Amino acid sequence: MDYKFKLLKIHCAGCALALEQSLNQIEGVTAEINFVTKVLKLKIETESPADTLTEVKVAINRFDHSIEIVDFEDKEEILKREKESKILKYISLSVAFVILILNSLLPMSVFKIIVYFLDYILISYPSIISAYKNTIHGKLFDENFLMVIASVGAFIIGQYFEAVMVMLLYNVGSILEELATNRSRKAISSLLEIKQPYANLYDGETDIKVPLDRVKVGDLIRIKPGERVPLDSVVVQGTSYLDVSALTGESIEKVVTPGSEILSGSINGSSVLLAKVQKLEAESVVSKIVEMVEKASETKAKSEKFISEFSKYYTPTVIALAMLLMFIPPIFSGYTNFSTYAYRALSFLVASCPCALVISVPLTYYASIGSYARNGILVKGATYVETLSRVNTILFDKTGTLTEGNFEITEIFAQGERTKDEILETIAYAENFSNHRIALSILETYKEKINKPINSAWINDYTEVPGKGIMANIFMQDVIVGNSNFLKENDVKFYPVSRDGTVIYLAICGEYAGYIVIEDMVKKDSELMIKKLGRLGIRDICLCTGDEKSSAKAVSDKVGIEKFYANLLPEDKVMVVTDKVQNKRIVAFVGDGINDAPSLANSNVGISMGKFGSDIAVDASDVVILTDEPLKVAYAIKKAKKTHKIVIENIFGSIGIKIAILFCLAFGISGMWLAVFADVGVNLIAVINSLRALFK
Repeated sequence: MDYKFKLLKIHCAGCALALEQSLNQIEGVTAEINFVTKVLKLKIETESPADTLTEVKVAINRFDHSIEIVDFEDKEEILKREKESKILKYISLSVAFVILILNSLLPMSVFKIIVYFLDYILISYPSIISAYKNTIHGKLFDENFLMVIASVGAFIIGQYFEAVMVMLLYNVGSILEELATNRSRKAISSLLEIKQPYANLYDGETDIKVPLDRVKVGDLIRIKPGERVPLDSVVVQGTSYLDVSALTGESIEKVVTPGSEILSGSINGSSVLLAKVQKLEAESVVSKIVEMVEKASETKAKSEKFISEFSKYYTPTVIALAMLLMFIPPIFSGYTNFSTYAYRALSFLVASCPCALVISVPLTYYASIGSYARNGILVKGATYVETLSRVNTILFDKTGTLTEGNFEITEIFAQGERTKDEILETIAYAENFSNHRIALSILETYKEKINKPINSAWINDYTEVPGKGIMANIFMQDVIVGNSNFLKENDVKFYPVSRDGTVIYLAICGEYAGYIVIEDMVKKDSELMIKKLGRLGIRDICLCTGDEKSSAKAVSDKVGIEKFYANLLPEDKVMVVTDKVQNKRIVAFVGDGINDAPSLANSNVGISMGKFGSDIAVDASDVVILTDEPLKVAYAIKKAKKTHKIVIENIFGSIGIKIAILFCLAFGISGMWLAVFADVGVNLIAVINSLRALFK
């Protein structure tokens, strides 16, 4: 059984990590806590899931009594509790701050000390209650416990103002950290609001507003101005413009007319559109965006796993050092200054909290994935962002990736007494059942309807060999259509020709009959993309295509790729990918067709062109370019490098600052103020730095 809960009043990323590890110790339970979204996902595989769920809730209560668990679907209750908690906290801190400032102006007296104490209780009572309840449940050394002990210690040694102020700063810092984290969370959550929850189903006379799961492929839907397109469709009636910025990140409006494909999540502009549904809800573009963004945080990058492992050893180590600091120096002074070193040790513990590391690394990846999605790129997890940042080899498919995939027949050659029309007709009949773009372009040029089923008097014994061609019996004649290697394999004697485009040869009854040449336009930003990849330091860029050498060379020259592989079957492309990977290269394969799926799956990171790309290719890839723009491949890698840089800054910056502050605290150079900064202040700096990943 799978469960999903919202965790309220869990303010420490380190505690969230520790809680996750604790829950995973329960037999039959797999737990994952995303501190950024405050979401707990549970997978329970026991004979009695309900009893195990109760055990999980008891374990959470034992871990931290203040944490509230709310069903993820109960949105109203979540909002209500969050609002109540914020209002109460803001009021208490505001009142406490005013009292602190006014009281500090009074001369020292018993009354002043009492006011400090009451003010301290007003600020600290949530932490005091949490620390007490966690202590009786055997959980020591969490943030609340350490802050309470340290501030009480300040009271004992007469630092009343400092005791109250550090707790005030701690709470204010926590609020600022929460606000910064919420900004990231809301920015990414807004991506999930692009899904229209209903469709206006048209029954021939009227519109009926229905849930998306009631709409079938082929149904007609009406899309009114200002509404989002609910499902991937084709316009049947009407002319309008669409705002596709939610899908592509571009503010350019797209004009649509009858016959235009429209993607779910787009916003209709000026006129009513009548459209025919092409895909069900689960298969639509917007559903894939929502699903990928929701699941993106489930795969952890190596740096996230490093932080998890680091925390296991870091926390016990700093506790041990704090204990040594508390007891060893006083031994040499006859315990005359025990309180001083006890105070330093407590400050040491407060400063050592690893929350800045634990929260900032996943938050950076989370923000980056949200930014990708806003710019028409879906990344299936943090691990692929990290891999993209290290890519040093890129292999490109040609058709539909570097080229438009809109083919035109530029030459028809007929051998002997056959006519050009006969050559085109025979090839069109042979290609009739193929979904390859070349086949579709040939059928568009032929223009005549081919309503002939396989195993009829016109078409028999149909076999398509991926990457080579087609064999069939057309008009009672054995026909071979394909590339030069396919004809050679079938012992057809002919003279290969060299053309810039793709050459498709035809043999009838074992005799060479002619060929057609199809040309495909290079995408306008392919050349610029190759230049930008070079500026990013990627030198090993190759073209991998099933086309003839002449066609591969022509495209390579146009876009600026120095190395290419031609006449490749799908398995040959996989071999090229595998060879690069085995030679310790970090390989990205960029493709769009069914034939590219194996290569996408076998590379370190597979990038597919998703707008026209096959569902198989999209499913096999790790990164999906929704807009089919090659230039976004360069953007994806540049963004990944920026994200990795932010992660490194947060890791080494947080560790470096903490070590410096811990050194100062250990030698008495500073006190509790700096300790609070090391905890809350460094957290806030790391979170704010992480938010840079939200932007280009």
